[in-house]
Amino acid sequence: MPTRFPNGLTTAAKNQPMGEYILPDVTKCHTFFDDFDTYTAADWTVTETGTATQALTDGDGGLLLITNAASDNDASFSQKVGESFRFETDKKLWFDCRFKASNATQSDVVIGLSITDTTPLSVSDGVFFLKSDDATTIVMKVVKNGTATTTTVGALADDTFCQLSFCYNGVDGIAVFMDGVQVATSAVTNLPDDEDLTITYGIQNGSAAARTMTIDYIFASKER
Repeated sequence: MPTRFPNGLTTAAKNQPMGEYILPDVTKCHTFFDDFDTYTAADWTVTETGTATQALTDGDGGLLLITNAASDNDASFSQKVGESFRFETDKKLWFDCRFKASNATQSDVVIGLSITDTTPLSVSDGVFFLKSDDATTIVMKVVKNGTATTTTVGALADDTFCQLSFCYNGVDGIAVFMDGVQVATSAVTNLPDDEDLTITYGIQNGSAAARTMTIDYIFASKER
């Protein structure tokens, strides 16, 4: 039987403004969550090579479908307007996403947090997941001023959803997860703690054929 709290449940101290609030205090974190039940193009800065589309598609839970043109290296990269996340000491930060790519080998895929840049595959500052062309290996990069710490995460499969997540503990490490299982811990030597970052995702063709990326959701949250 579930435990019930008919009088509410709070995470705030009793003497704080939210102390009598009957739900967990949502103001303790700055949170972004997009389940792609809706899509507003003006919320995103899109960099394209060739003519790509970004549009909702049918599917349980809400899905965003990115479809590239059909030439080699045609691409679509989207970044949330407004850089609103920064890594800070003593402030935990979480990132979680679920997506798939039509071709796991002949594509480049990126998703995570980075500075706003027209070349997200080689961005100078960010913490993000990357899958390069001619391989299925997913890595996580922690990059500051062009110097990166790279952690192997797992492998992407054709047209198969995967969940990628990380949690910065606010001190000395980033726990890395794939499909809900911790697979590694990344050092924070190159943590980009001097830049504001934004939600970033996209796909680039690895050969002369249109590739697609389907995103189920993206979540990011940081302690205030």
